[in-house]
Amino acid sequence: MEDSKIIELYFARDEAAITETSAKYGYYCKKIAMNILADLFESEECVNDTYVKVWNTVPPTVPNIFKAFLAKITRNLALDRYTEKTAKKRGGRVYESLEELSECIGSNETEQELDRGALTELINGFLSREGELSRRIFVRRYFYQDSVSEIAKRLRITESRVKTALHRARARLAEMLRGEGFTL
Repeated sequence: MEDSKIIELYFARDEAAITETSAKYGYYCKKIAMNILADLFESEECVNDTYVKVWNTVPPTVPNIFKAFLAKITRNLALDRYTEKTAKKRGGRVYESLEELSECIGSNETEQELDRGALTELINGFLSREGELSRRIFVRRYFYQDSVSEIAKRLRITESRVKTALHRARARLAEMLRGEGFTL
């Protein structure tokens, strides 16, 4: 079913909207949640929470790109669950990728000083200036939380090339943020 038709079902408050969303994007959402949570049960619960959140958000929101809308909700819910689950312990893929980004974004103290909206705009601007491959690698790693090996396999490049691209992108991002006046 077309995304526009699914959105119309949400606006009509027809529960078939959830069924159609699940049929079309269930695997996609579960993959995003699994990459963050690494737990099948938690991931399924997260995807169910995604459907509830979408139900409560549409209407009034009209998503421009429904797939991206679902991805963002799933990712944010999964990150919230991950944070809850690992509040007292460290480890795993998400912690590793966030540690990598901390080189650019800085410490928790610095993060608290930053306006999230401004940081989001800067990162979006940074990504818009990156080459397509670099941007895809960056987004797969830090938005979808894919491992280096998953990115390499998906993009049909070596793990070494992925690591190098990530390292260079983080360095460019850090340089850009310093240029904007952020202390890292």
